[in-house]
Parts: sequence; structure tokens; C-alpha cells
Amino acid sequence: MKTLNKYTYLLIGLVVTALLVVFAIVPRFEKQAFDTDRVENISEGLTPTTSLTNEENNEENQNKPLKPEIIQIEKSEIDKLLINNRAEDDIEGYKSYLLIGSDERDENSSESRGFVEGQRADVIIIGLIDETESKHYLLSIPRDTLIVNPCTENLERINGSYSENKCGNNAENLAAAVKNLTGIKVDHFASFNFEGFENIINSFNGIEICVDSAQKEGYSFELQKGCQVVTGSTALNWIVSRNTEVLVGEKILDENGEDASEWKKMDGVSDLSRNERQQYVILQLLKRLNDFESLKDLNSFINALEDSFIIDENLTLSSAINILWNFRNIDFSSINKVSIPTSPYELEDGRQILIISENFSTYAKRIGLINS
Repeated sequence: MKTLNKYTYLLIGLVVTALLVVFAIVPRFEKQAFDTDRVENISEGLTPTTSLTNEENNEENQNKPLKPEIIQIEKSEIDKLLINNRAEDDIEGYKSYLLIGSDERDENSSESRGFVEGQRADVIIIGLIDETESKHYLLSIPRDTLIVNPCTENLERINGSYSENKCGNNAENLAAAVKNLTGIKVDHFASFNFEGFENIINSFNGIEICVDSAQKEGYSFELQKGCQVVTGSTALNWIVSRNTEVLVGEKILDENGEDASEWKKMDGVSDLSRNERQQYVILQLLKRLNDFESLKDLNSFINALEDSFIIDENLTLSSAINILWNFRNIDFSSINKVSIPTSPYELEDGRQILIISENFSTYAKRIGLINS
């Protein structure tokens, strides 16, 4: 009997210890509804006649997004600009993950980015994984890409579709717009806010950024030529920068130690270059997963994720962690980093947007995403 009690207490002790470990290091992510059938209906224009439930509306209104910007273009021009906006073929054979970076700022946000009320889908990246052929893609969609919102039929930038309405929640509406543009049916989504993004990078004690020339934007960041480890704040300000400057000649300091160097605006800074920086930083973060040898080592990283990410209700926690863990075995040089083909277009009022320059199905065949 004493032996039985001893083993009983030992078993209880192990169970309690395991539960403590789980609750200590496994995050309790906020989850959001994501109905793939609803997404398909939105993309096909089969919008519901009733609004979301009061419960869903209350949840969404806690983080009410910005009103989408409606773009006015001459009717005769619209068909020309949108000729490539509907993918001719569906993309199949991949598990697809929509990653949304929401630029939600308040008075406590970093001074360099300023105060903007509401949410903006500033990062839109689809991760595609074909496990049978070990093919991996990171596909970026610039936030300024012109679309017809599949729910409202408004002409707007794609980040304007990241909004809750009678058709669905913000992620579902954005996924429907992605489906129309690319033919990719999104299986799962995860969204993060930029302030939390800083915390994730800081949980790694920074990440390495390598640049060909010294770069800066005001007082928000400055990078030296070559490689350096930077904080989350510096990395974030770098990837969202629209006014990056590069150093001309050598760095010069005046008698007071102030920068007296000549700087000029970097050529080619655009939504596309921002996409390249976003992909670069995400890959740098994934590479750091190799630093972890056990679940215990993931502690600080996972805790940072808990406060930063929202995942869809269909993605189990074990699946999400397993996906991250499996990235440790991937040759990152084999990941195809691509962006939906676009070209710039200037509106009559001087604002810049991007239009799809090639049907995505044609582009997908050209880059080997689907077979010809």
C-alpha cells in the first residue's frame, strides 16, 4: 500500500509539474473566427443579407479599423487598370498561411511613426508550403495594390479590405481579396501588431540586418554599412520607412560631435522595397529558431508571441508551434521570396497606387509556383 501511495504521489507530482510547465511557457493566443466557406462566398460576391451577430460585432468594435479609402478613377480607365485583377487559375497543392501586420498606433507608439487612430494592414504576406516537394514561398502583396473590394465593390487599396462589415470579419475580407487576386485559398491566418513585433525581436536580443550602404531616416533609425544587430524598434522603423536616406561619401562629425555628413534620399524606396525588407526580417526571425534546442529555450520567444499575435480559431496551438519548430530544418536559401507583379500609377490628386501588371496565374507559372 505504501508503495502504491509512493507511485501515486509521484504520478500526481509529474502531472502537476507538467501542467505548470505548460501554463508557464505555452502561450494563450487570442483567437478569431475564420470561416473558409464564408471567405469563398465573399470572393464570389455572395454576400449575406444580415450583419454579423452582436457578439461578433462587439468583439470587432473593440479594435475598430480605419474607414477604407475609396479611390475615384474615371470609369473609362477602370477596366484597363483592373484587367489583371482576377486570377485565371486556382493555386492548389499548398498549405497557405496569411500573415497580417497591423499598424495600430496610439499616443504611446514610437515617435518616428506618429499617431494614427485605428488599424492598417501594413504587411500582407502569404506563406505557401508544399511538403511533398519541399517547396516554400513567401508571397508579398503591397498594401497600395488597387482592388475592387469583393464585399463593398469599392475601388480601394487592398489594405482597405482589412475591415469588418456585413460580409465577414477583417481577416475574412482580406483573405477574400487575396483569393481573387491570386487564386490562393487561405487555410489559416495570423495577425500581429507592430508594437508586439518589436517585443518579438527584443526577445531574441535583436536581429542582424546587413545593408550595402549607411542608411537612416531622421532620428527613427540609422544603420551602418555592413552587418549589425539592432533592436526591435530600429528593425521596425527600417521596414516601414518610406523616406530612407543613404550616406554620400564618408561619415563626418562637426566640432560638437553632431552629424555633418551629406545624405540623399535612397532611390527606389517604395511599397515594393518595404516588402523586401519585411521578408528579410521575417526570415531573420525564422533563422533564429535554430538557436532553440528545446521547448524550454522557447520560453521568452513564446511569451512575446502571446501578446503580439492573433490566430484563427481553426489553427491549433500545437500545429502553430509545430510549424515554427519545423522551420528549423529548412534551408532558408531555398525559400522563394516573391511579390505580386505590380506597376505604379499616379492618381489625379497626386496619390500613388499600384496596379497588377500581370495576371497572377501567368506569373505563378513563370516562377514555378504552379506547373505550366
